[in-house]
Amino acid sequence: MHIPDGILSAPVLIGGAGVAAAGVGLALARLDERAIPRVAMLSAVFFAGSLVAVPVGPSSVHLVFSGLLGVMLGLGIFPAVLVGLALQAVMFGIGGITTLGINTVNMALPGALIGLAVGPLIRAARSPGRAALLGGIAGAATVVASGLLVAASLWLSSADYGLVAQVLLVTYLPLALAEGAVTAAVVIFLARVQPEALAPRLAVGPE
Repeated sequence: MHIPDGILSAPVLIGGAGVAAAGVGLALARLDERAIPRVAMLSAVFFAGSLVAVPVGPSSVHLVFSGLLGVMLGLGIFPAVLVGLALQAVMFGIGGITTLGINTVNMALPGALIGLAVGPLIRAARSPGRAALLGGIAGAATVVASGLLVAASLWLSSADYGLVAQVLLVTYLPLALAEGAVTAAVVIFLARVQPEALAPRLAVGPE
C-alpha cells in the first residue's frame, strides 16, 4: 500500500496531506499522555509488519494492522502510522516523502473509522470468541477499505492506472483474510488476559 514519489498528481497529494494533518492534529489534541507508550509500541508493530511488502505495479501489498490499531488507538492511529511511514521512507526508501500524507490516509483512515464503529462492539462482547470474530471482521474490512483508497488515489491521478488499480484490489483479497486472522488472534488474546488494552485512551483523564 506504499505509493512511491512521482506517481500521484498534485491535487491528490495535497488533499491527502491535508486530511492526514487534520487526523494527526485531532489525535494529538485529544491524546492522553499516558497512552503515548501504547501509540509508540503499536507504531513499531506497524513499522516492522509493513516492511514485508510484495511490489504490485506502482504500489505494494503487505500487512497493515490498521484494524487492530484502530480498535486499540482510535484516532491515535494517525500519528502511529505517520511515524512508521516516515521512518520507512527515510531509512529504507519504502514509500515516499511527497506521498507521506496520502499513504497515511490510505492506511490510517479506514482503521480509525472501523475502530470507531466496531471497537465498542468488541469491548462489549460477552465472550472472547465473539470479540475475536468482530476483530477479524475489522481487520479484513480495513484492508479492503485501504485497497479501495489506494486504487482511488491512483485512478484520480491518472486514468492510465485503472487496470493497475483493479489488479491491486484483487491482490488485497487474500491479504484481507490474513489480516483478519492475525487481528482475530490478537484480539482474543487481549480479551482474555488484558481487555482494557482494547480501549483507546484519547481524552485526558484524572490521575
